Amino acid sequence: MGRRNRILVPEAREGLDRLKAQLIGANNPNNAKYEVANEQNIPMNRGYNGNMKGKDAGKIGGSIGGNMVRELVKMAEQQMLNKK
Repeated sequence: MGRRNRILVPEAREGLDRLKAQLIGANNPNNAKYEVANEQNIPMNRGYNGNMKGKDAGKIGGSIGGNMVRELVKMAEQQMLNKK
């Protein structure tokens, strides 16, 4: 299937990675998904994870993405309040 989510502004990748690491509490944005998997006791390898259940992959990605969306909405609301 492949990734459907694409960043509309490629230059935003670094900022989104920093936000992800900040929300997860990871030192390195690249380790965020491994730390979430570890917290939820889901075995995840560095590299091929084709044997992982879809349900487990959804738990990892869902918690990361959901937290990021909530934080981005909060940031947008705060910016809107500051403009008034």
